Amino acid sequence: MQRNPLPTWLNDAPHEHSLRFRDDAEVTAHRMAPVDAALLEAHAAIDRKALRRYRLERIRQQLREHDYAGILLADPINIRYATDTNNLGLWVMHSPSRYVFIATDGPVVLFDFSSSRHNSEHIETLDEIRPATPWLYFLAGPRVQEKAERWAREVAELVRRQGAGNRRLAVDRCDPWGAERLVRKGLQLFDAQPLMEQARLIKSAEEIASHRVSMDVCDLAIARMRASLVPGITENQLWSILHGTNVAQGGEWAESRLLSSGPRTNPWFQDASDRVIEAGEMVCFDTDMVGPGGYLSDISRSFICPGKAATAVQRDLLEIAAQQITHNLDLLRPGLSFREFAERCWPVPERYEHNRYMMMLHGVGLVDEYPSVAYAVDFAEWGYDGLFQENMVVSVESYIGEQGGHQGVKLEEQVLITARGAVKLSHTPLLDLDR
Repeated sequence: MQRNPLPTWLNDAPHEHSLRFRDDAEVTAHRMAPVDAALLEAHAAIDRKALRRYRLERIRQQLREHDYAGILLADPINIRYATDTNNLGLWVMHSPSRYVFIATDGPVVLFDFSSSRHNSEHIETLDEIRPATPWLYFLAGPRVQEKAERWAREVAELVRRQGAGNRRLAVDRCDPWGAERLVRKGLQLFDAQPLMEQARLIKSAEEIASHRVSMDVCDLAIARMRASLVPGITENQLWSILHGTNVAQGGEWAESRLLSSGPRTNPWFQDASDRVIEAGEMVCFDTDMVGPGGYLSDISRSFICPGKAATAVQRDLLEIAAQQITHNLDLLRPGLSFREFAERCWPVPERYEHNRYMMMLHGVGLVDEYPSVAYAVDFAEWGYDGLFQENMVVSVESYIGEQGGHQGVKLEEQVLITARGAVKLSHTPLLDLDR
């Protein structure tokens, strides 16, 4: 099959596992994603001091309600929320080695790598930065037990000095041998994750502004993907446009690689590949994009590759998925319970039930967050109740495709819950059948 020319700022289609350019200038022209200066300015204008104060107070409010002396956080997302610091990003997600202690009524102490403390010294909500004592095997080797003991001794001493006799400590991530040492030193340990999820639930004005900037970057990336979708482009090439745009605008990473085309759109949850996309094929993707400031933009769209008109089957799949999204969005308002939402949601036709998405809706913040709302048919096994509240940010999901079908459609919309109902954060149309 002959491939059509791709946009000039994209890499040429691969030729025998190598790229052929005339000179370095051509490489730069092809690989560099254009930057939108207005979006950079919008991100820079957000009051991060106010954002940090709000998030820290949300955590301390939870600590007071549960009568904890403080909280010890090692999950990088929780550290990010609590301190607005981000060091070694994805690496510390699989190699936990920095952590923060927050006293309910006392200091915030960040434990970080000595060689990179300068990255956090400007954060005004941090009272102290200390050298971390990592005790994962990669860094500690056969000295794991020694380092774990030193780590536990320092944490216990902080709780003793700052807790005024209260020994109740919330902890999010801690291997068993570390937890055992803290208990032996007289601490009572409690799960920190419920507190953190509840703290992160309601967004401040600055957080909402961050979500909007991140989504504007996501919309820009999708527009570039749509313009670049031509027969002959590979799934990986198309997916790279999202990443290139996000990083160029100060964004960070994607939580997944969900982009598929043609027969790979059914079933869902297939990562982007080197498959060449052909004219008239369905192309579906889920952004899962952590944008500027660390805020998630999580929407899904499905397009028809130009060159052939959409078939009647494709139009039906797209319109059915859009109907599900639209119906469920219209239900959202403060005070509605999760159970009520599940019971009133658009009923998935029987022929699509088997492949339905794993949930109808989930919270959004720095990443996917509480709540996760199950379908009515799944509520007895997976559901839990709660209330939607003003200034929550959620994403509403749909996947429509028959079991064993040749194609499917993935749509998802991210919204802010206001007193008047759900307000879409994305300006990218839910359906685009005109090309």
